[in-house]
Amino acid sequence: MAITVGLAGITGKFGRLLASKLIQNSDVVLRGYCRDPSKVITPLASSSQVSLWQGGAYDKEKIQEFVKGCDVVICAYLGDDKLMVDGQKQLIDACEVEGVPRYIASDWALDYTKLEFGELFPKDPMKHVKAYLDTQKSVKGVHILIGGFMDPIFSPFFQVFDPATNTFRYWGEGTEPWEGTSYENAAEYTAAVATDPSAIGIQKFLGDRKTIKEIAASFKEVYGIEPKLERLGSLDELKTRMHSLRQENPADIFKYMSLFFLYYWINGQTFVGPDVQNDKYPEVKPVTWEAFMKNRTVQELAGAYYSLSS
Repeated sequence: MAITVGLAGITGKFGRLLASKLIQNSDVVLRGYCRDPSKVITPLASSSQVSLWQGGAYDKEKIQEFVKGCDVVICAYLGDDKLMVDGQKQLIDACEVEGVPRYIASDWALDYTKLEFGELFPKDPMKHVKAYLDTQKSVKGVHILIGGFMDPIFSPFFQVFDPATNTFRYWGEGTEPWEGTSYENAAEYTAAVATDPSAIGIQKFLGDRKTIKEIAASFKEVYGIEPKLERLGSLDELKTRMHSLRQENPADIFKYMSLFFLYYWINGQTFVGPDVQNDKYPEVKPVTWEAFMKNRTVQELAGAYYSLSS
């Protein structure tokens, strides 16, 4: 039986991965919404299962036309707070008017429901959107939580992995779990949720849950290279450092944002696991930290996130 899936943000890193996973199911009829259809990758644009809808995040009439007749709408937006809140509200409002039964919010994150506003500030929009969905009469919210993405943790942004010296740098004791799911694995779980009409509310999945010391051991196992481990300080010292940098220059967000993510990722407040719903979709195989590394050369690790654009 055919299921019509609307995907807003089909040209982004996650959007294109998700679209590719969705059309592996021959029952899926996929609508892709974006500003510039020429940026949709050829395998998607040429697929008989895919139709493209052009419009902006605030084009009310175009959005309503896009969602009409969908069985589920997925938002894969990634941008500033206005887009992540007001842009999603436009989609939700249209779903409510057109009777779309489910809306998968742009989450894919740590369990932000356990946070207060302002703690991990980049996740505040998700809290606003969840609260907004909870007020709707018809459309049901779906929130997919997957821990942290594995791909960017090796990138220079987080400064956890130094490819020049094969060093893993960490805060804390090194015994805290790092819950991770790869972009591709998260897309696979999302595709499964999208095609399951019974999946509503919070859905929790994880690729793997390992300490930084265990991740370093997996690195050695995969690449045959003895990594170095460098402790940067306690979690309390990390918290002091991130708030200090933010107070010094609030506008320089990239100076401190990664530290906020790291702190709330491993301090125990936002854990998705250990109780997750992986067994709900046995056809999706969890990708462990070790398996993630096995799929890449050691030289490719630091650029794993950026290669998603290609």
